[in-house]
Amino acid sequence: MFGIYGYGAWKFWKGFERTNFSRSLPNRITLSLLWPVLIITNKSYRQNFTKALKGR
Repeated sequence: MFGIYGYGAWKFWKGFERTNFSRSLPNRITLSLLWPVLIITNKSYRQNFTKALKGR
C-alpha cells in the first residue's frame, strides 16, 4: 500500500509541470502528498493528476 502511495506521489511530482496548478514548491509538495484524498474528492484534481501521469 505504501508502495502505491509513493509511486503516485512520485509520478505526480515528476509531471507537475503539465498541470494547471500554481508552480510554487509548497503547493507542489502539498498536492503530491495529498493525492489519494484529492483524487477521491476533487474532479479538477483528478483531471490534472491524469495530465501529470500521462502527459496530456
